[in-house]
Amino acid sequence: MGTLQLPLRNIGHLIPQKWPFVMVDTLLQFSAEFVVSSFKVLEDNIFLKEGHLLEVGLIENMAQTVALHTGFDYSIKGAKAPIGYIGAIKKAEVYALPCLNDIITTKVNILHEFNGFTMVAVEVVNAHGEKLASAEMKTVIVADA
Repeated sequence: MGTLQLPLRNIGHLIPQKWPFVMVDTLLQFSAEFVVSSFKVLEDNIFLKEGHLLEVGLIENMAQTVALHTGFDYSIKGAKAPIGYIGAIKKAEVYALPCLNDIITTKVNILHEFNGFTMVAVEVVNAHGEKLASAEMKTVIVADA
C-alpha cells in the first residue's frame, strides 16, 4: 500500500459501519498509542434530534474512532481489519450535545491492548475545544470473523 497523507477523508473502508450509522468522517492523527478523528453533524444524521446529536451518537462516534484506529493500523500493514465490538463502557459522561453543522473532534488514547482486548480513554471536544463527552471503553476483536 502507498503512503497515506493525513488528514484522510476517505475512511469508509477502514470502519465496519455503513451509512446511515457512520459517525466519523476524517482521520486527523494516528499512532500506535492514539487516534484523532473528526465528524461534522449533518442534517441527515440518524441520531440528530431537535438540532442536536443525541448521546447515543456521541457514544457511537467514540466507538467508531476506536474502530478507525484498528482499521487504519491493519490497512497500513496491508491486512483486512477484523470485526470488533464494544465490550464495556465505563465512566461515560456527556457534558453537552453538539449542534447541527458542528464539527466534533474525538481523541482516543490506547491504555492497554492484550489478546484482542483494548482499553481506551476517549474525549470528544467541539471546535472551540470545549469538552462534550468522555468515557473509558473496552473493545473486543473477534478472531477470524
